[in-house]
Amino acid sequence: MSQLPKQPTEGPVPTSADVARLAGVSRATVSYVLNNNPTVRISEPTRHRVREAASELGYVPHAAARSLRAGHTRTVLMPTGNHPIGPLHHRFLHELESGLRRLDYTVVQHGSLGLDADDAARAWAELRPVAVIAPGGVALTPQGIAVLRRSGAKAVITLGPQPVDDAHALVMDQREVGSCATGHLLERGRRRIGVVMPEEPGLALFADPRLSGARRVAADCGALIEPLPLRYDEESAGELAGRWRTLGLDAVFAYDDAYAMLLMRALQDAGIEIPGETAVVGADDLLLGRLLRPRLSSVRMELATSQPLADIVDRLVRHPGGVPERHDLLRARAIPRESS
Repeated sequence: MSQLPKQPTEGPVPTSADVARLAGVSRATVSYVLNNNPTVRISEPTRHRVREAASELGYVPHAAARSLRAGHTRTVLMPTGNHPIGPLHHRFLHELESGLRRLDYTVVQHGSLGLDADDAARAWAELRPVAVIAPGGVALTPQGIAVLRRSGAKAVITLGPQPVDDAHALVMDQREVGSCATGHLLERGRRRIGVVMPEEPGLALFADPRLSGARRVAADCGALIEPLPLRYDEESAGELAGRWRTLGLDAVFAYDDAYAMLLMRALQDAGIEIPGETAVVGADDLLLGRLLRPRLSSVRMELATSQPLADIVDRLVRHPGGVPERHDLLRARAIPRESS
């Protein structure tokens, strides 16, 4: 059996009693200050003295002990999905994590790849989170939701294109992206529209509803929607561009800006004039797309909530047991430029 190397010690681990002695206060006061207890009034000079003592000693509260006293953790678990994260998702995570920290929650990301829905729920439950925000790539089941609630989770929340029964939902309805892009192309007089369907793993979660949104809008005016499978590489883009004129399409919604830039270059190399012969629209409104020639038309996606995301989670934790809530987060609008 291998042995861990012995690590040099820096002396005994400081305790709350050590902090209390140095600050000249009780251990209860130390606990109230360092755990940000809002129910006890403590003067600002005393708070400052306790924090200074804790800093000098290198003391931090013991999260597990605090959880035992409270009967639950302050951990919000955010499992990682098996799909790439786009710019909007990055903004969502940054806003949510910073807001939850402000409310004294600890945000923990948990790798869940390779686990089925119920195994993932059991793995999350082992950490005793007070809330779970599950990505759309992990399909929660009623059994998994029940396991999480029995383990002490006050709020089970899903984040994805569609809500899940028995759980609260933060919905980013990707159909809006497809509808917005296609609506813009229809306004420009295009009637035979290709929709890129990425072949990369995990992207179907977003691509399928975007295609559905495109078809919904096109059906109202009898326009054609043609799904176009595409890998994210130059060879695949070149092959599609090489047979473009046989498809009879006059526009393409290319899933997002990255795919749009890949395909637009391949179309130009094949002699397809943009936008004269084929209009191109992406999504995400990346700066790089504005530097192309022609500049890339895109769908800009923004978070649309009536209150901060962290406040929604906090309210669901403090008032568990209600009817599952749905919050639609996605607002999309077309940004017309030269490519369409």
